[in-house]
Amino acid sequence: MKDISAETTLLEVNNIEVIYNHVILVLKGVSLSVQEGGITALLGGNGAGKTTTLKAISNLLQSERGEVTKGSITYRGEKIQDLLPAALVKRGVIQVMEGRHCFEHLTVEENLLTGAYTRSDGAGAVSADLEMVYSYFPRLKERRRSQAGYTSGGEQQMCAIGRALMSKPETILLDEPSMGLAPQLVEEIFGIVKSLNEQEGVSFLLAEQNTNVALRFAHYGYILESGRVVMDGPAAELKENPDVKEFYLGMSEEGRKSFRDVRSYRRRKRWLS
Repeated sequence: MKDISAETTLLEVNNIEVIYNHVILVLKGVSLSVQEGGITALLGGNGAGKTTTLKAISNLLQSERGEVTKGSITYRGEKIQDLLPAALVKRGVIQVMEGRHCFEHLTVEENLLTGAYTRSDGAGAVSADLEMVYSYFPRLKERRRSQAGYTSGGEQQMCAIGRALMSKPETILLDEPSMGLAPQLVEEIFGIVKSLNEQEGVSFLLAEQNTNVALRFAHYGYILESGRVVMDGPAAELKENPDVKEFYLGMSEEGRKSFRDVRSYRRRKRWLS
């Protein structure tokens, strides 16, 4: 796995809090960074705050009556939290939403071309990138004339990622790419993410419940619980961490517990010994 430690920090989330409906505190001092050329995993169970973190970065909270009330979000050193989502796409940051969200009535190819809407580099460049997307997703080329609503869940996930690629992104925020997909398709999707990272230089911040597969492909990981980062580190180290193994990788006979509770329990145990 490549070393990204010397790379530039693209995205910096610094101690943000997010509140919904003016009263519900969802994120409580979340900080993370995404390095240029890296795959960063944002891990945790359902309701941990992963999707909210991505929407805070891509400025999609307002439609759900959410807002960042503290902290800052910067991209290449410039604050981005007041930008419109479309302006953020022009900066090279785009989110692939959880649940795939294709335009069901359009064909697969029409869906892909909507991703190039903000571009101004000409039809030739767009056509070349369309062929690039098809080279990574040959199944989409086979189904390019099909209505997206009639394709499989895996094909719709590929279409959503391919549409994001058509905007020529520098960084993709990828929300729950494995959700609802068979294990073989999950491996295929993550393998394509790895290829896009290594061959096209696209950086990824991916939110994922499937800790096991995410840590195999990521370079660095953050674990969220109840809106807080409870642990972070290089993916290879997180994979070998006893607490992560026990409570996130399914290697415990007792089932999944709260990492925060376990850490507290182990501290108390050390104090008593």
